[in-house]
Amino acid sequence: MRIGQVIGTVTLNRRHPSLAGARLKLVVPQSWDNLFGRSEESMGEIVVFDELGAGVGSRIAMSEGREAAMPFYPEVKPIDACNAAILDTLEFDLPDSEQ
Repeated sequence: MRIGQVIGTVTLNRRHPSLAGARLKLVVPQSWDNLFGRSEESMGEIVVFDELGAGVGSRIAMSEGREAAMPFYPEVKPIDACNAAILDTLEFDLPDSEQ
């Protein structure tokens, strides 16, 4: 599971029937350096299936790969990434050497 920042919504003119009722969000995965504010370097964007209603600017926890589709079993959804949670706050306990 990774943390990502929602930067937009994907609009389709056709969709697979199993994707009805959800949105596809454009998300930038966050590295540890991004989360700690030490780097602005962006990783590549990915498209994430979202049934939770994350908005632009939200931080989310996302699962990827086979695990992204598993919560919907036995229904098959053609997705590679899924929004698992909308994060309100992040708290870190840094080792003394990094403070």
